[in-house]
Amino acid sequence: MINEKILVENLKNPKRQEEAFRELMGLYKKRLYWHIRKIVLSHDDTDDVLQNTFIKVFKNIHAFNEDSKLYSWMYRIATNEAITFINQKAKKRNIELSDLQIEMANNLQFENDFTGDEIQLLLQKAIVTLPHKQQLVFNMKYFDEMKYTEMSEILETSVGALKSSYFHAVNKIEEYLKSH
Repeated sequence: MINEKILVENLKNPKRQEEAFRELMGLYKKRLYWHIRKIVLSHDDTDDVLQNTFIKVFKNIHAFNEDSKLYSWMYRIATNEAITFINQKAKKRNIELSDLQIEMANNLQFENDFTGDEIQLLLQKAIVTLPHKQQLVFNMKYFDEMKYTEMSEILETSVGALKSSYFHAVNKIEEYLKSH
């Protein structure tokens, strides 16, 4: 297991930065990809957002103050980049974000790399009907099996508020699934 403190030092050191950044991408690229994918749903869009995320990490590594874990900091950047991306996409198309998300969920079955069955597709459709914060909390808890304390650090929200969001998300998803 890589020592995070040493990795951060190497990322901030111009002589070691390139090698450290490749190591960072190797460690976190897949996890961040799937986190972003759950927000933007499309593979191509996910690749764009992931690239933007790593560019921001690279440009801002000197601002990382190590009060949180490196992955939590990167996860927060990825989340913000993904949210910004879908908000801009909705704005460019002049449609409501909720309508865009429903459209994206409906298009999931046409994605070449979506291997889910009908139930998984229905679950994704249910998730996009949730308020955005509940979507994030549900995805992080259910799919990423993240602890509330980690989520609290990433989303900068109290554990109690996260538990409440998750509870409401689960109830809304259950209702959606029962009615479809």
